[in-house]
Amino acid sequence: MQNVKIMTAGDSSILIQFGNAIDPDINAKIAATVQLMKEQHIEGVVDIIPAFCSLLINYDPRVISYDEMKTRMEKILSVEIAAGARKKKVYEIPVCYGGEFGPDLSTIAEHAGLSEQEVINIHSSTDYLIYMLGFLPGFTYLGGLDERIHTPRLANPRIRIPAGSVGIGGSQTGIYPMDSPGGWQLMGMTPVKTYDPDREVPILVEAGDYIRFIPVDRAEYDRIKEEVEQGTYTVRVVEGEV
Repeated sequence: MQNVKIMTAGDSSILIQFGNAIDPDINAKIAATVQLMKEQHIEGVVDIIPAFCSLLINYDPRVISYDEMKTRMEKILSVEIAAGARKKKVYEIPVCYGGEFGPDLSTIAEHAGLSEQEVINIHSSTDYLIYMLGFLPGFTYLGGLDERIHTPRLANPRIRIPAGSVGIGGSQTGIYPMDSPGGWQLMGMTPVKTYDPDREVPILVEAGDYIRFIPVDRAEYDRIKEEVEQGTYTVRVVEGEV
């Protein structure tokens, strides 16, 4: 539990600080802690919210006190997770790059000094760790974007970015789960709904999972979109050891 700090965050929340850097090892510890908490079903815990370097736990003080919560968390944090023991769950997300779906792809390519196809190849060659979800329900903050295609955000954010848009903002890439304003450079779009309030589990992925972008052409995009609308499309998930 070295370098891990447990702090109060109001009268019904506890904050666990695992470090001060965006680091896959720190994120792995956070993910393992979340998993252990879910397995233990701690009575009184209302919500578990992982972030880049911290974990916020909301609890009902009428059910469990801060001291009891702190003691339970100290025990969980004392458990050592064996290296390589975690399962890696990779969601394959189809993306149609460029054109009307990726109006900023040429800007990204120009900034990187690469062709648009080279940008697509680089962007789709990595399994991106989901560090956290936020900003919007299901908005993924992904780590691992190749430095060659880091691109500054737009100087003037768009008023509306369509749901499913895939973009780059500085050193990060992600998917907009719903229509919203935004300042990321748009490079493509996925027909997959990463957030669907009508689905039994509205948010498709969780922090600690991975996303792999799969380039598709417009015809394939339209085919998948039709299946998504009919409720017959299933995102392919690949599992293995980290």
